Amino acid sequence: MAWWTEHVVPRVTDAALRGRELGESRARACAGLSGRVLELGFGSGLNLRHLPAGVTAVGAVEPSDLGWRMSQPRRDRSDVPVERIGLDGRLVEADDASYDAALCTFTLCTIPDALAALAEVRRLVRSGGTFHFLEHGLSDDPRTRVWQHRLDPWQQRLVGGCHLVRDPASLVRESGMGLDEVERGRLAGFRGPAPLTYGYLGTATV
Repeated sequence: MAWWTEHVVPRVTDAALRGRELGESRARACAGLSGRVLELGFGSGLNLRHLPAGVTAVGAVEPSDLGWRMSQPRRDRSDVPVERIGLDGRLVEADDASYDAALCTFTLCTIPDALAALAEVRRLVRSGGTFHFLEHGLSDDPRTRVWQHRLDPWQQRLVGGCHLVRDPASLVRESGMGLDEVERGRLAGFRGPAPLTYGYLGTATV
């Protein structure tokens, strides 16, 4: 499965998670970002076009070499400098409080230890900075949850360790950040079966 995860999943992810409507949700997740931004799961750079003018630099954490290569054209078109600073969001070689904000889209579902990655966000983002997230996860509908638990093992095998049954808002709160706001449900651009497309969009204060 390592070959599948490295050579297929990044291409599938890029194709499935782009588009105008989903871009609207990405833009909402990016709204309010400024200064130096840490991005967990940079992927193929789909958030770059949605960054506000106040963003001065991006520190990208991206485990996939293919995903990073796929982001090159978008990085070339962007006015914001992007530096790949790590492969694993659970351990980033950067100074404490060296970023003003953090961004995470469709990534908390996949990181093996999401709480460890969120602890790194708290270390790397200055006090009072913000964490912005756009994720899919556990539904509030009991019937949908049943299917999410049934499908979760297959989702993990086929989509590089992606979980259907994580609650991003609860993870953020458990990490010690102050959850400011969160919107749950079928967000703009989230298309497909209900177990796969229950969304979370929110911000928290570090």
